[in-house]
Amino acid sequence: MTPDTVVAIGQEALKITALVAAPVLVAVLVTGLVISLFQAVTQINEMTLSFIPKLLVLTVVLVIAGTWMLDVLVHYTERLFASIPGLIG
Repeated sequence: MTPDTVVAIGQEALKITALVAAPVLVAVLVTGLVISLFQAVTQINEMTLSFIPKLLVLTVVLVIAGTWMLDVLVHYTERLFASIPGLIG
């Protein structure tokens, strides 16, 4: 296995990680932004106000996109395991 192969596998792993994490991160980021705007407009300075909506959005996103996320991870792992004989020999 050459250093180029290791770098390629690492890059692919980082791409898959970003692809899988993006829906959750974007949804929670947008929720936090909306709640922060709401707090700024209403001058409510409660730190725990944003926790429950973020948690609910996180749960909804995982329910909706969880199957796709797991499918992407399983396909990547299958491709990686299938390529092991070619990487070794």
